Amino acid sequence: MKILRDTLFDFVTFLKRTDRKTIIIIVSVLIIQTLSWYFTSRRFFRENIFYQYFEDITEGLFFEYLYWFIGDSLTFILLPILIIYFVLKEKPADYGFRFGDIKQGLLLTIIAVMFMVPIIWFASSTTSFVEQYPHLPTARISWNTFFIYEFALLIYMTGWEFIWRGFMLNGLYEKFGNEAIFIQAIPFVILHNGKPFMETLGAIPGAILLGFIALRVRSFYYCVLIHFSVIFLMDLIASLRFRAQEFGYGPEAFFNLFF
Repeated sequence: MKILRDTLFDFVTFLKRTDRKTIIIIVSVLIIQTLSWYFTSRRFFRENIFYQYFEDITEGLFFEYLYWFIGDSLTFILLPILIIYFVLKEKPADYGFRFGDIKQGLLLTIIAVMFMVPIIWFASSTTSFVEQYPHLPTARISWNTFFIYEFALLIYMTGWEFIWRGFMLNGLYEKFGNEAIFIQAIPFVILHNGKPFMETLGAIPGAILLGFIALRVRSFYYCVLIHFSVIFLMDLIASLRFRAQEFGYGPEAFFNLFF
């Protein structure tokens, strides 16, 4: 009994000595991500909604993605804001909900996207890339579906960037300083597991650079612009290549796709 009593005492002492805000941020992220995994995921939709309400597989898959995108965005935005307001007694602006340095933010966004354009162009010349993007297959066929899907994806990306480059990054910055950039990169990269290898590998420098940009311009908005723009271009070029069955990467291929 003495060992148990001493252990409990040491644990309570450990909690008292640990930074309160750090505990709240990390535990909140753990809870929010768990809720996302079990209740606002594609898997939850498929197991609990898909086969009860949708007979058409194509239509069901479309709503599966919408459920995931919108559900996760609400989970990743509303819950952290409630925690910021009512638990931490702070303002969302302190966590990146502001425009910050607009000039520098837009400049860094343009540079980052322009850097990715040639990479996307050459990567998209493979059939495996075209078969992977967009993740919703029917978005390659119907432009109406494509733009609805991309708009929902933008909403999702706002929540995705806020939870990591807004809530977690700024919440841990006070305690860890610039090292918080690397801490927020860990769950971000882990959650890419299962995606194409090169995409997951690219998430490592991507998470670090986006974290740096968010701190530098004091806003996560530009991370949303960068992340969404890259994925939008991947989906758009892959869809154009699928429609035209054009897998070249020279000037002629560019003309065939866009003109």
